[in-house]
Amino acid sequence: MSTKFSSKRPLTDEEEAEIQRMIASDPENPEWTEDDFKNARPFREVFPDLAANIDREIARRGRPPLEKTKQPVTIRLDPDLVEHYKATGKGWQSRMNDDLRKAAGI
Repeated sequence: MSTKFSSKRPLTDEEEAEIQRMIASDPENPEWTEDDFKNARPFREVFPDLAANIDREIARRGRPPLEKTKQPVTIRLDPDLVEHYKATGKGWQSRMNDDLRKAAGI
């Protein structure tokens, strides 16, 4: 992606003129007028069926539901124990869960 028109600094007059020329040169997407803004409606209002299909597709994505989900709990542990597991990296809670299972003989 070009950083020619970075948002981190103000545009020069030449850059602004170039942007305006690019906007004007696109016949399929002209700059909106005040009437265009007044007549605009939300996507979901204009295309309700398509919006519903998109919502269903988004809901379908992701991890499939598990047969047995884990239960969130609050537990107070010694700081050195927590640091020990955190030092093992990503997935430390799962490793702690596995160790507790072994200790309980499950």
